[in-house]
Amino acid sequence: MKIDKSCALLLISSLGLTPIAFSYGVNPELSLNYLFGLEINNVNGNHIFRAVMCLYLFNLSFWLLGVFKKSYRQIALITLSIFMLGLAVGRLLSFFLDGQPHWLLILYFILEFSIGISALYFIKQNQDRAQ
Repeated sequence: MKIDKSCALLLISSLGLTPIAFSYGVNPELSLNYLFGLEINNVNGNHIFRAVMCLYLFNLSFWLLGVFKKSYRQIALITLSIFMLGLAVGRLLSFFLDGQPHWLLILYFILEFSIGISALYFIKQNQDRAQ
């Protein structure tokens, strides 16, 4: 069975972000302290990271819709590129303003940038095919 490469990107992004989303919001006090030494010890911190978790989960749910419904694929790729490049630009800004973060956050930047650029490539490729 041959899978469309843009579907593969949407699927891999969705599956890859699921544990990250849960690490942000299921138990932020425990997971963020363990992963990054970030102490979340109040309702406001939990609230913010649980909202971020749901932002991730709702986006990746839409990307999965794009995998299974061709009519949603192009907009799913567009939202994927916006989401990933938005994160990458935010991290790049932080590199300049704050210095070098934890190695895992650098890896996230590399992946987010690569996935965002790949999504733009598939958007363009799909547009060229449609013409």
